[in-house]
Amino acid sequence: MELASYDFVIVGGGVIGLTLAISLKKTFHKSSVLIIEKEHALGLHASGRNSGVLHAGFYYTSDSLKAKLTRDGNTSMREYCKKKSIKINECGKLVVCKDEHDLQVLDELEARAKNNSVEVYKISKKEAKKIEPRVVTTDSAIWSPTTSSVDPKKVMDSLLQDAVDLGVVVSTNTHYLSSDRTHKRVITNRGSYGYGYFINAAGLYADKIALEWGFSKQYRILPFKGLYLYSNSSAYKPKVHIYPVPDLKYPFLGVHFTLTADGLAKIGPTAIPAFWRENYQGFHRFNAAEAIEVVYREAGLWLKNKFDFRALTFAEVRKYSKKNMVKDASQLLSNANELGFERWGSPGIRAQLVDIDKGKLEMDFVYEGDGESFHILNAVSPAFTCSISFAKFLVDKIEDLVSWA
Repeated sequence: MELASYDFVIVGGGVIGLTLAISLKKTFHKSSVLIIEKEHALGLHASGRNSGVLHAGFYYTSDSLKAKLTRDGNTSMREYCKKKSIKINECGKLVVCKDEHDLQVLDELEARAKNNSVEVYKISKKEAKKIEPRVVTTDSAIWSPTTSSVDPKKVMDSLLQDAVDLGVVVSTNTHYLSSDRTHKRVITNRGSYGYGYFINAAGLYADKIALEWGFSKQYRILPFKGLYLYSNSSAYKPKVHIYPVPDLKYPFLGVHFTLTADGLAKIGPTAIPAFWRENYQGFHRFNAAEAIEVVYREAGLWLKNKFDFRALTFAEVRKYSKKNMVKDASQLLSNANELGFERWGSPGIRAQLVDIDKGKLEMDFVYEGDGESFHILNAVSPAFTCSISFAKFLVDKIEDLVSWA
């Protein structure tokens, strides 16, 4: 049964699918847009489970999409939240050094910030302590005043209302099953929908859908589980986000202090290899076929030790211990063990893209498409920060591909 036909059909109701729908309606004013979402509501996966941090954009090399889109996305999202009266915590962020070796990386981050036109300041240890008296750093630190926090769920609710107001149709509890490209239909558990152009923003399942359309041939999603540990103490909270200097060969930023939009403190996250795509807790949503595929790929990475996967796994698994998590955080803030970090938050899954031909993690956003379909394959952090600017960028690409536009 064919339910209806739309100019654009988007699979995936996360922040990328939602902002894409809004941007499509604003670009193609007379177009009809449908979002298909398998869950009962939008943003129940990465978009609603992320840290809520709006990153500034100085971690990334200037030739990357992340560099430009994060800088612009930070500004766009902060302006959007203020316009919509969504609470935003513009507390800023310190990036600190654990040892002398980190000072070289700190210089590289400062250089990237300059190349990306991102406002940051390299400051002394004394200046860092004026911002946060209990911060721990070696010699220097970076101060990022534009790094902020929002409540992702409130942002998603607001974006959904914007989309509906523009005429976007949202179909929840609708599972994408397959496509009939001859008749230009997508098949779901509720029937089929005709499409003029198909867009895949399916997050954890983006590679599987893309393969069906002839894309993602060298790429596969590898899921990583992220957990934050929350403080139960109201006695003391850091005044700002505090991050360590990252290991630039990984897309992960290490254990750090994050403040929520409401000012609550948490430490994390982990980046533990998961065993299936929605491996949130226990055997909830266990999928045997997925588990076999994911574990097979992880075993291959382990044996070949691509991108030092063994060391990464050992380092992340140890963070299942609250004691070890607090120990890592204590390198950033003195007496962190006194802040009562006892409560695990809801886990999230990072849909990290891997180039299986080269055996490497994809550090930048990745997309592929043609005149019939478009696939967002790697939309990991800081995709939430970038979402408004990323959507506009992608719609420009789609506009070049759509023959009937």
